[in-house]
Amino acid sequence: MRKIGVPTIALALLLLTGCAEEQEPHAGHEPSSTGSTQSAPILQPGAPGESAGTIGPSDVPADAEWNQTDATFVTMMIPHHAQALEMTELAVTRAASDEVKSLARSITAAQGPEIVSMSGWLQARDLEVPAADDLSDHAGMAGMLTPEQLKELGAARGEEFDRLFLTRMIAHHEGALVMAAPVLRKGSDTIAMEMAQDVEASQKTEIGIMQKLLESQ
Repeated sequence: MRKIGVPTIALALLLLTGCAEEQEPHAGHEPSSTGSTQSAPILQPGAPGESAGTIGPSDVPADAEWNQTDATFVTMMIPHHAQALEMTELAVTRAASDEVKSLARSITAAQGPEIVSMSGWLQARDLEVPAADDLSDHAGMAGMLTPEQLKELGAARGEEFDRLFLTRMIAHHEGALVMAAPVLRKGSDTIAMEMAQDVEASQKTEIGIMQKLLESQ
């Protein structure tokens, strides 16, 4: 599978990884005075159309609690976003429509920083940060394309690419909405819930845009 050539993905992979914990709920983790977690900033996604903000570990409430619903969402959303960026990278050279190319750039600009933010959330809680470019264990995730579907998308050009890209990115975004829903119902960590809210709001908006583009073809 072709590796993702997006700088923000490389940054996400540089974050330190920790050990996953199994109990629920979990008290917020206090960074070690000697570890890199203490000084590493965490990117906090802004509202749709707004830039991400930066917060430090000291800005996370000391008594913050997270549960397995929070951790599962954040962990799974990293490879889910990574596949979306693989798809948008293809659009740069294969799409016929300027609107599709513009949409792809917008998705890249939004989801790249979100991967870094989610990686920082996991790192701050001593949880394992998944490799963003390792999609082998996530084929069954909601909305994820199969290797065959990605290969077909990569082989398409022009209007055929646009049709496949829009159809499959809509399904991919719908999968993200499925993944965000449990956090909005049962999550306990404020930052994780804000991430889920941002995913829901931005991807619902993009689904509407893509549906209109698909109808206009």
